[in-house]
Amino acid sequence: MTDGSTSPDARAPRIVAFGGGHGLYATLSAARRLSSDVTAVVTVADDGGSSGRLRSELGMIPPGDLRMALAALAAQTPEVRSWTETVQHRFGGSGALAGHSVGNLILAGLTEVLGDPIAALDTVARLLQVEGRVLPMSTQALQIEADVVGLETDPRVSRCIRGQVAVATTPGKVRRVRLLPTDPPACPDALAALETADLAVLGPGSWFSSVIPHVLVPELLDGLLRTRARKVLILNLAPEPGETAGFSAERHLHVLCQHAPEFRVDHVVVDSASVPQGRERDHLCRAAMNLGAEVVYADVAEDGTHKHHAGKLADVLARLAGRQAPAGYDDIERATEQTVGGRESASWR
Repeated sequence: MTDGSTSPDARAPRIVAFGGGHGLYATLSAARRLSSDVTAVVTVADDGGSSGRLRSELGMIPPGDLRMALAALAAQTPEVRSWTETVQHRFGGSGALAGHSVGNLILAGLTEVLGDPIAALDTVARLLQVEGRVLPMSTQALQIEADVVGLETDPRVSRCIRGQVAVATTPGKVRRVRLLPTDPPACPDALAALETADLAVLGPGSWFSSVIPHVLVPELLDGLLRTRARKVLILNLAPEPGETAGFSAERHLHVLCQHAPEFRVDHVVVDSASVPQGRERDHLCRAAMNLGAEVVYADVAEDGTHKHHAGKLADVLARLAGRQAPAGYDDIERATEQTVGGRESASWR
């Protein structure tokens, strides 16, 4: 006789995904295929475009990345799809509304009416029939400040650059980033979601402005250190012009370790085609050891693009969560296992 409860292995995993922009959109598009219990924890340092204007004029947290996360988790019915397209619609022209997205304005209005950005997000989530939640990593708008070299005649001289857009587009090399204020409060609901999560996913995305900021919020880092969730880091498919131009996969891991030396993950997911066999994989494996992580190579890219394929990524996340891969997608078989530097490196292709 059973008590009618569902065992942890039988239910869908509770997933918390950290990031921002298109990278988080890709992760959420994959995660929603595994579970209806998905929480997005979104960076709030954007200072460009519509988000930057609303942030500056209204003193609100930038809504753009939050809006994109809501769209990624929105229901797929025709009625809701029309609302999602409207929320994502951006005004043209040259007037006061030019460049603003409808969803950003709705979130701005609801935040003023309800007096709470979390309530505003939950209201739009109900409109879009989102299963799960979208939360800011902090209810306070943050700034990113970076030390950048290569902007002066002397390549050793570092210049301090402030602002997400400035950091993301700098022609120099970013050495280190920090948040202002340096000890921002984490969103309490995000911390609560992390406490009960089965899978915590960080990345892909703009490394210095969407991924690393999460480990710079002390309460969030502490939550990531204490959680019992299996932690997965998803690497980008290619370096980004600006903040990570010329970065190897190995370098991405090194800079993450430099910003949070105590941070640990269980798996680092790398697209098989992005890192060739041989010395580069050996170096990447050793860098992953600093995070306590196993490197998982898999075909996770959309053909001919630098975008993650939602179905392929969902399959990998399902396996890492110990769940059955979602039906309807091509299986990614575990093909080889090799031990490099004392850690097992799995390859699925």
